Amino acid sequence: MNSKIKIIVSSVLFVLFLVLVVVGQRHIGYAGLGTMMVGLAGLLGLLWMYNKQYQ
Repeated sequence: MNSKIKIIVSSVLFVLFLVLVVVGQRHIGYAGLGTMMVGLAGLLGLLWMYNKQYQ
């Protein structure tokens, strides 16, 4: 995959997962918690993919 496309996709996913965490925080209950957990898992996945390059 082209490096510019990879950077753009990663940036869009970062914003999407960050929005999921913020939106999930507004909702009280298990639905909000689930939304936040999906966002957190996505952010951790992006961090893992970034750090995998430098091992």
